[in-house]
Amino acid sequence: MTIALDARAYRIPTDGPEADGTLAWTSTTIVVVHATTEGARGLGWTYAPAATAGVVSGLLAPAVAGLDPDDVPAAWTAMAARVRNAGRPGIAGMAVSAADCALWDLKARRHGLPLTRLLGAARATVPVYGSGGFTTYDEERQHRQLAHWTEEVGIPRVKIKIGESWGRRPDRDLRRMAAARRTIGDHAELFVDANGAYTRKQAVRVMRRAADLDVHWLEEPVSSDDLTGLGVVRDAVDADVAAGEYGYDLAYFERMAPYVDCQQIDVTRCGGISEFLRAAAVAAAHGLQVSGHCAPHQHLDVAAAVPNLRHLEWFHDHARIEAMLFDGARPAEGGELRPDHRAPGNGLTFKEPDADHWRVA
Repeated sequence: MTIALDARAYRIPTDGPEADGTLAWTSTTIVVVHATTEGARGLGWTYAPAATAGVVSGLLAPAVAGLDPDDVPAAWTAMAARVRNAGRPGIAGMAVSAADCALWDLKARRHGLPLTRLLGAARATVPVYGSGGFTTYDEERQHRQLAHWTEEVGIPRVKIKIGESWGRRPDRDLRRMAAARRTIGDHAELFVDANGAYTRKQAVRVMRRAADLDVHWLEEPVSSDDLTGLGVVRDAVDADVAAGEYGYDLAYFERMAPYVDCQQIDVTRCGGISEFLRAAAVAAAHGLQVSGHCAPHQHLDVAAAVPNLRHLEWFHDHARIEAMLFDGARPAEGGELRPDHRAPGNGLTFKEPDADHWRVA
């Protein structure tokens, strides 16, 4: 029995200019991978450069072609070995991640099982937090977005971007944080994400000035490469310090765990479902919870399977794209996502004809 991997890339314009503390963008590229064998087709994806599709077809497809489609760990091992000289972190790692997710979905569909049932569930629903509040938003647009999540959708935790212009506008950061607190009132948790824009002491000073805003979550206050700095900030502020979205292997999560309060893992970067489960176990060994970074529908089933999960990011850009491109995408009602137990696999179907005019590779 032969496994075929097919990958295509699509570039979707954002619904407005978006930026965080260290990057600006006007489009998002999604690389969609299908894993096919006799009578079944699995679906996975990653948010990555279009060149990722070439890694899937050129390196990963030959590595898994002759393997049993049920032996996903063997396929993962073969793919990881094949990208050794290409470099696991970055594009190659994202290719492995999307392909691994597609292979797990393929296995579930071959056996007529919902993916959550195949993996085994630790919970019936997955908590989410609304994530957006880009630095390009004016106060009114930020208010509309946060009010929609908290008042209409019922999400009790929301996140905005701070650290504007590599930390050069802390006063505006603080004004936007205060505006966010006014919007959500006292009934919702306020999260902020600096995307590594601040220096160590600057991050501490900003949080001290924001003490009356009751910030619960401070993401990447300094670069995630500055592990000592993450620990310095963590020990100086009341908010939980989180990082980990750029982890591509287990060693990364092991190194970071002593320096954060909650470890982020991105299933579309870390090595897929296979490695997400192992990374969550590494975090658990350090007494930490984990949080899924972005790509909410790609995370949903594995997030439901992880006992030490805290929540999953309902990222504006990705939630919008997934609702556009996938039949079966779930709404985040009441601050939770519920896996689909009615359909095999992840319950999603990629709308190829609808997406075709955005295809770039």
